Amino acid sequence: MSLSKSAEKRMLTADEFETVSRTHYPEIRELTAKQLSDLVKRLRDHRDKARDTARQQRREMRGKSEPRSATPAADNTGTARKSEIFAGAVKRLNREIARHDEAERRSAQGAKSRNQPAAGRTARTTRSKPSKEPAEQTAKKSPARGERKS
Repeated sequence: MSLSKSAEKRMLTADEFETVSRTHYPEIRELTAKQLSDLVKRLRDHRDKARDTARQQRREMRGKSEPRSATPAADNTGTARKSEIFAGAVKRLNREIARHDEAERRSAQGAKSRNQPAAGRTARTTRSKPSKEPAEQTAKKSPARGERKS
């Protein structure tokens, strides 16, 4: 389930929100391939940290591990939601990277197709020479059905 930008802003720190907000529509289209890959790396790090923290909090709530802070975690919904926000941002970036790659592939393929004939076909340079014999002489007449040869 996607959240509104204002809900994301409430749940994330300022640095995290700035990173995630660049993955939304108008801003994501302005990023270059290099910027997209850098942003994906940063978001994956944020996502992994939130995922690990949520996992640790879940273990503390069940009593399976010692608390990492002075008081044990009572709830991990905020951290789990944070992880979902980062996962959604990574998903948007992956789609945008795929769109970039597809556009690049199409433009490269378009340049090739303008210089070469279509696949499996060759360019026609000469026409076949017509036969010197008239068509009536070259075609073999077969007897009609039901007719017998005499």
